[in-house]
Amino acid sequence: MSATIEGKIAAAGLLIDKGLYALVRDQIAPETGVEVDRFWEGLAAIVRDLEPHNRALLLRRDQLQAQIDQWHHQREGQPLDGAAYRAFLAEIGYLLPEGEPCRISTEDVDPEIARLAGPQLVVPVDNARYALNAANARWGSLYDALYGTDVIPESGGAEKGDAYNQKRGALVVARCAALLDEVAPLRGGSHGQAVHYSLTDGMGRKELAAKLESGAEVGLADPAQLAGYREEGGRLRGVLLCHHGLHLEIQIDHGHPIGSTHPAGVKDVVLEAALTTIQDCEDSVAAVDAQDKARVYANWCGLMRGTLEASFAKGGRTLVRRLNPDRQFTAPDGSVLVLPGRSLLLVRHVSLHMYTDAVIAPSGEEIPEAFLDAMVITLAAIHDLKGKGQHRNSRKGSIYVVKPKMHGPEEVRATVALFGRVEQALGLPARTLKIGIMDEERRTTVNLLECIRSARERLVFINTGFLDRTGDEIHTSMELGPVFPKQEIRKQPWLGAYEDWNVNTGIAAGLVGRAQIGKGMWTMPDRMREMVETKGGHPRAGATTAWVPSPTAAVLHALHYHQVEVYGRLAEMANRQRASLEAILTPPLLDRSLAREAIQQELDNNAQGILGYVVRWVGQGIGCSKVPDINNVGLMEDRATLRISSQHIANWLRHGLVDEAQVRATFERMAAVVDRQNEGDPQYRNMAPGFAASLEFQAAQELVFAGCREPNGYTERVLHRYRRRAKAR
Repeated sequence: MSATIEGKIAAAGLLIDKGLYALVRDQIAPETGVEVDRFWEGLAAIVRDLEPHNRALLLRRDQLQAQIDQWHHQREGQPLDGAAYRAFLAEIGYLLPEGEPCRISTEDVDPEIARLAGPQLVVPVDNARYALNAANARWGSLYDALYGTDVIPESGGAEKGDAYNQKRGALVVARCAALLDEVAPLRGGSHGQAVHYSLTDGMGRKELAAKLESGAEVGLADPAQLAGYREEGGRLRGVLLCHHGLHLEIQIDHGHPIGSTHPAGVKDVVLEAALTTIQDCEDSVAAVDAQDKARVYANWCGLMRGTLEASFAKGGRTLVRRLNPDRQFTAPDGSVLVLPGRSLLLVRHVSLHMYTDAVIAPSGEEIPEAFLDAMVITLAAIHDLKGKGQHRNSRKGSIYVVKPKMHGPEEVRATVALFGRVEQALGLPARTLKIGIMDEERRTTVNLLECIRSARERLVFINTGFLDRTGDEIHTSMELGPVFPKQEIRKQPWLGAYEDWNVNTGIAAGLVGRAQIGKGMWTMPDRMREMVETKGGHPRAGATTAWVPSPTAAVLHALHYHQVEVYGRLAEMANRQRASLEAILTPPLLDRSLAREAIQQELDNNAQGILGYVVRWVGQGIGCSKVPDINNVGLMEDRATLRISSQHIANWLRHGLVDEAQVRATFERMAAVVDRQNEGDPQYRNMAPGFAASLEFQAAQELVFAGCREPNGYTERVLHRYRRRAKAR
């Protein structure tokens, strides 16, 4: 039973925001088989039983940090003794003894996670259009990705321009033909010489034949690479090929504007791109109250039911974005082949330290937001588990949850316990909820095997998040000394050792063939040529997936998984020497004096980046966006990048490389720069010259000046407080 009390609904001893209660009752719970009263009773029991331990875990974080700070204070002015430091970390329980080897035993894992290697998108789920675009990024046009980005240089008459440039188009076509020659070569000649594609009969199955300019007709060097085809009116319209487990389709249409210019009528080459997408409720989302959380949950439910839509204007027309259907082909043996039309969706919950007033406990306190995420998001996913939606997400009947910012195996075990309680409350089979561990806090890195052991029956993902990991690295060693300039931190031994340690541990723990080993985000969405040239290092390093910022980037990053057979690389790496724990625990401390100009340049860059992100977060509720840096290069920013920049200034301020007056003056000067960069946005509020009245400006400064005191250097508490004030404004 429920009752309304001052805008909240009283149910099961909880006080629940009225809008959130209505969303669960009217949109999420129907057809799940879970009664609304039972749902809230389940949440109330979880809060009652598990919330005290959640608070204890957060207290443990603070206690460990205080002990580390004290240890550094006692040795101020002395060089760091690595052996003594490691012994101290073990003594206080920060560094735990590693147990016997373990191998994960996760069952019911979809092939996109267990056996295939490819790009992974991360998208804020509170933006319906972005969420749909990412879900639909399973397939993407290579023609468009090459033509519309800097992968093809705009020189020698190959500029993009307003109208189609045939010279640029010819370069795109040639680049695609070269890719086809690389991944699905013909027995002789090149795809670039093909003037006609057809199917022939061979040994009870269709085979691909390509007629070349010379008049010769050749097949694929490996006929088994033909996975399927599409025909319309007796004409071949699509040739589906498979390489390294990834599909690509040669689309044929002589009547198409592009196909009409190609001798064989090829209008496009479409790649299987974002195999998986993380629908994010955390770092890329600005959800500060019940209203915001309801939008997050409603969009996720719409994805699970297949009903989510987004309307937008383009070219004078209103378009509607929906989830794409599956893709159907005829297999070479004549059977029907159906391939998923959408990414397999994972969802990232918030972390343990977040609390929400969307639901108030009987004690009058806010409840852990992660508890609410776990219950509501799982309830919505039951639509998929029961096949109630228009499309199927997990064909294996699993729900994939990425858990951020866990510190060590004790927090992993707490999450496992939470998921078990959620399954019981909602009547789901044990281990329906799977766990992806973000290896982005140092206490998780150094205890990674024990973290994996704690989740061994549910684990589907480990990922090196170098952005948050860098922020935690700075904060953990805050009292030790000043750190390198930001770009130099990434070049220090700890980061390479951390990346290798993650892969080494994942291989040893049996993730290969059962779970993803992932790596982090490409943060420059306009620099696709540089991404194509460098991000191949991720699959070469053994990553079965790596993050990309857009559907276009997913298509281009997919090229790397054709160039590198990741599972072969992992087999080669299985016996390599494990990365150095000593290197991982060597802080990136500055080893030289810096010129005043270099210090100011670093300060300018950090302050401008903080302001550029915070002004949109606080002022407009945008949790992730392409923010121009000080050189007007667009960077994909979220709370992880903010954590680095704010902690970096806080560190230099703490150790006297900069002073308070210098920092404040820099923020004021950079605010004018950010205002100019946003002058075309009608919703933007200038920060300068009224700094004292600008909530956005005040929030940015507080992130720095309170940076040493904020637990683990997290930014959420400051951002949430100022965003709420801005919404009230």
